[in-house]
Amino acid sequence: QVQLVESGGGLVQPGGSLRLSCVASGFTFRNYAMHWYRQAPGKERELIASIDSRGRSTNYVDAVKGRFTVSRDNPKNAMYLQMNSLKPEDTAVYYCSRPGANQYWGQGTQVTVSS
Repeated sequence: QVQLVESGGGLVQPGGSLRLSCVASGFTFRNYAMHWYRQAPGKERELIASIDSRGRSTNYVDAVKGRFTVSRDNPKNAMYLQMNSLKPEDTAVYYCSRPGANQYWGQGTQVTVSS
């Protein structure tokens, strides 16, 4: 079955960096575009970054553009989110997702940006 497992979250000070990982299994990873979402307390889950199946095309929501970088390593069935210049408003649970007729989600990893 499809499984997505995120890791790499934690507590970081404003201006700091974190790198999130998402390891996939149960499907042919290299055939799918992948997404990163986040959900802040009291807010709806939002799509923040996408990468195509080959890793050649990426898209970002304006709030993270220039600070976050999505990448993938298809032989390792892994996707990453490098987050730099973190702000308190980046505090959220971050999810990786496989889009499609059936959308799949990981369990999420908490990112807290606070001094």
